[in-house]
Amino acid sequence: MAGGGAGVAHLCGPRLLNQAVRLSPSDLKAALVREARALGFDAIGVTDPDAIAEAGKHFLEFLGSGGHGDMDWLANSPERRTDPRALWGGVRSIVMLGVNYGPDDDPLNILAHRDRGAISVYAQGDDYHDVIKKRLKILARWLAAISGDDVKVFVDTAAVMEKPLAQSAGVGWQGKHTNLVSREFGSWLFLGAIYSATELPRDEGEADYCGSCRACQDICPTAAFPAPYRLDARRCISYLTIENKGPIPHEFRKSIGNRIYGCDDCLAVCPWNKFAQEGREQKLAAREALRAPALADLARLDDAAFRALFTKSPVKRIGRDRFIRNVLIAIGNSGDADLAGEARRLLDDASPLVRGAAVWALSQLMPRDEFAALAARAGGEPDVTVQQEWRAAAS
Repeated sequence: MAGGGAGVAHLCGPRLLNQAVRLSPSDLKAALVREARALGFDAIGVTDPDAIAEAGKHFLEFLGSGGHGDMDWLANSPERRTDPRALWGGVRSIVMLGVNYGPDDDPLNILAHRDRGAISVYAQGDDYHDVIKKRLKILARWLAAISGDDVKVFVDTAAVMEKPLAQSAGVGWQGKHTNLVSREFGSWLFLGAIYSATELPRDEGEADYCGSCRACQDICPTAAFPAPYRLDARRCISYLTIENKGPIPHEFRKSIGNRIYGCDDCLAVCPWNKFAQEGREQKLAAREALRAPALADLARLDDAAFRALFTKSPVKRIGRDRFIRNVLIAIGNSGDADLAGEARRLLDDASPLVRGAAVWALSQLMPRDEFAALAARAGGEPDVTVQQEWRAAAS
């Protein structure tokens, strides 16, 4: 996800009301829960700014191992992630909120349809940052007005460790795949945070209910979990198809299958999803065009068509070239020789990233002699990385 500060709002209570309505801490919290539910939040809990010290240590170990890959924004000012007071010295309570986005179908089903692209559940509807941030701001303004104290709002775009905070607030627990799991909503919660200068009653942290289960680790196509509760993002398909800006490393291409934006395997396989519910927010529901789009159609997207298809979608952030790179990897894994024509057409694309992926896709779909003849005519390629793709594919 993005690492900037666009999801931060600083809202001052006294500016909203000349005289705040004073409630006891317990009454204020009860009213806050009611307001949150009315705004469509499915989960809410309150925790202490000091509650994630141990999680902060694990995060620093993660950075030290290089497991964050090229996500340099994660390593910027790590003290602000590991200590909420370093992000804002005035915080006294942290309100964690969740919105359920449970799918209406098993996300693993699409993986069998190799001529179709698999887009992560969270990206099939409108961008959750925009949907949730608006609600968080409304709730935060209400809290500021009632309490008379300052608040700040965060939605996955600032130095906030949402998952450990959510666990300490009782919203769920971080499973062995490092994602949040809820006994009520399974794997499917979007998180947001309100930092408040008001002292609010704390909720009890959630216990870890993973037990001996290792389904999430066993299903991972690229073995991205070196140990329980540890992720090597450099091997994660979500990282490879979203955050990674260059060619996808050869060792992971076949494992990616038809996943063209993110991966839900470790989430979808979690046994706690038997309690999951379908999300009720229509803006977050899957658009029909993004449920199982045909790879042949996606391969023909130019920049304008890409932007039109993914309006309001988080997919738009990676840009057309990275997305078509992903589509070509899926085409190469499709086993469908009829898709070779789409890949061949993209050998002339303006983007070296796309051309290189097209080379690999063709090497997987064309007979060896035909591909060798095509490679012999590719001497005019000006980009070094694409030249390397030709050499690797022809060897």
